[in-house]
Amino acid sequence: MDEAAALRLARARERGATAYATLVAGCAAATAGFLAYAVTARRPHEDEVLALFVGRGSLGDVLSAVHERGGAPLHFLIAWTVVQLGGGLDALRAVSAALAVAAVPVTAALCSRLAGRTVAAAATPLLAASWMLLFYGTFARMYTLFLLASALSYLALLRAVERRSRGAWALWVLAATATSASHTYGLLVLASQALFLVAARPLPLRRTVVPFAVAATLAIPFWLDDAVLAGRYRLGLGGGGARLGRPWAVLRYLYETFGDFTAGWPWTDWPLLAVAACGVLALARSRGRSAILVGSVVAAPAVVLVVARIGSAASPETRHLIFALPFGLLTLAAGLVRLLRRPLLVAAAVAAIAVAEVAWGVHRTGELYRGEPAARVAAREAASRWLAARARPDDVLLGYDPLFLGAWEDGGDVSRTVVPRADQGLALATLRAAPKPLGRGVFVFDASDTGNVHKSLSIPLRLPPGGGFTGRVWGPFLVLETTAPTRTVRGYLERAVAAEAVGRSLHLADADVNYPTMREALASARQSP
Repeated sequence: MDEAAALRLARARERGATAYATLVAGCAAATAGFLAYAVTARRPHEDEVLALFVGRGSLGDVLSAVHERGGAPLHFLIAWTVVQLGGGLDALRAVSAALAVAAVPVTAALCSRLAGRTVAAAATPLLAASWMLLFYGTFARMYTLFLLASALSYLALLRAVERRSRGAWALWVLAATATSASHTYGLLVLASQALFLVAARPLPLRRTVVPFAVAATLAIPFWLDDAVLAGRYRLGLGGGGARLGRPWAVLRYLYETFGDFTAGWPWTDWPLLAVAACGVLALARSRGRSAILVGSVVAAPAVVLVVARIGSAASPETRHLIFALPFGLLTLAAGLVRLLRRPLLVAAAVAAIAVAEVAWGVHRTGELYRGEPAARVAAREAASRWLAARARPDDVLLGYDPLFLGAWEDGGDVSRTVVPRADQGLALATLRAAPKPLGRGVFVFDASDTGNVHKSLSIPLRLPPGGGFTGRVWGPFLVLETTAPTRTVRGYLERAVAAEAVGRSLHLADADVNYPTMREALASARQSP
């Protein structure tokens, strides 16, 4: 090759690199722009309130809460930091959004390393439009943290395999530990990486034993906390619970997960799965190790879910496999590049799929794109202001309801005694540990909750029979308060059962969980001294 041809080739590569970097930056910017709108547009959720309310305590309180409840320690640590710096829901959601935006270039780098820049250029816009990324990018929970940490751990693993240095393996151990601290399913990430090293044999296995042992040892405290969560929901590899667990059920779960990664209607999902299958074959022919890693990411959860016994309350949902999102989109992009070949055709196909992804998101959770109804926002804010004005530090709140968060953000002296809704054992433990005598019981009912069979922006004012309660209504929200302090654990639970009976009479989904939970807790309280 003469000097002029070499110069032209170098310039072409430079233009290609610039175009690729511009594309990735543009996708990250588009994601950031949408999330900047959506973090304040969607309704608050009780799981977000939980993290923020736990964050009101000391760092020791946070660690104790994680140990007692299980969950994601790193997420709760972030929530504690946000609260201590004076932030609330919007600030914690902004962290989730920032993590989602950061996941875009990291995923692009992972896809580029596994399948080349052309495939990565096709996968990145699909990620930016994916409902899975956008929905959890506006959710103040641990899922974008888990996505980012796991993607970094896969990148770090590939780098460690390539460089074989202590520094590279130390970086992977750090990323793997962060992944384990981000979500219970971090165990599946580590399992998939171990499976990849065994199946692909990119280096002698004895070279990997020490770093994997270190990563597993560092993750033990997180797995112990996860075992607490598993015990609460009857999730494990032994007895108790039902199996997800037959191969057909697991395959259906994986199919639904791919649908939430892309567009989950059968008429879109099956063709996209076929294209992704072509992508796997293309990777197997040209980049065997990459295909093995993709297969390991799918095989690890499939095997575990076939073996595991899972109670109905803990059935895994598609979000739990968010760590596989980069790999699902990688195979789809690789299939498009292999089948269509021409860049313009690939670009047109990516654009069409992105439109379908957005349409799926609107179908799945339209409020994410349209925003919370204005009437509900006004009612929620008015109810929160009322609760803030009446809040007492000895109140006993049932559930981490967003109205309680609104009251706290409005400056109310909102109680720290919050009784968990769906676990009678934890509810009893919370009540027994609370300062005595117990104050008033406060209960919130929402006719517009997404879990209700029939949703409404209005609710009737209905009080439990026999007196002892006062109530107010704002749009879909009914707030009940006991007129006098409940004083004892049994006294509170008796009032809670009466209040939740009202919710059941209004056919509200939360009350269908709360009513039996409070009855079981009351029965246990009556049996104990």
